[in-house]
Amino acid sequence: MLRATLDFLLHDWLRVDELAARERFADHSRETFGSVLDTCERIAREKYEPFNRLVDTEEPRFDGEKVILPQATHEAWKAYAESGMLSAAQAYDIGGMQLPYTVEAAANTFFAKASVSIGSGMLTVGNANLLMAHGTPLQQRVFALNEFSGRWSGTMCLSEPQAGSSLSDVATRAVPDGEGFEADPLGPRYRLTGNKMWISAGEHELTENIVHLVLAKIPGPDG
Repeated sequence: MLRATLDFLLHDWLRVDELAARERFADHSRETFGSVLDTCERIAREKYEPFNRLVDTEEPRFDGEKVILPQATHEAWKAYAESGMLSAAQAYDIGGMQLPYTVEAAANTFFAKASVSIGSGMLTVGNANLLMAHGTPLQQRVFALNEFSGRWSGTMCLSEPQAGSSLSDVATRAVPDGEGFEADPLGPRYRLTGNKMWISAGEHELTENIVHLVLAKIPGPDG
């Protein structure tokens, strides 16, 4: 039922096929869009849906050193990363598919429907996209590209206990990290002091590294 609905929304309502007339999407067609949907539907059915109940009953646990997740979550992440969906809308030259975002978003609904608890990389993609828009070329190469490949993952540290979702009220501070802080090749270094909450995917063993984007205030008139 979901696939029929997506096909109607994409092709009959949004007429997404017409995007192939644009240079960026010239290699795509209804057939290539369909192949992406087929792949995502298959992964969602095999790696997500059967374990939807399991990841609710077998909650993450901390053994004193690391957060332990169900093996099913590891397998789901691996399949999703290997499908290329983390970089689906990115350019070919960084390993992407140059898919229209509309198709990427539609394909991801299979994972949200199969098991929203397992997740499918939304925070990692959002983290990497922000770096692609505002990061330096080196930050993009070191952080964003490793996230798009699935080798690293990402999250965003925004809300705080006293502020909730009122991001203008955050109290976390960022102060320069020693002499020469501004000269680090990866960008100015800061030390952070504060408390964050609701950090989805903030600690796990799914990837080699987790990139945290932290909202903090820099003391001073420009902070």
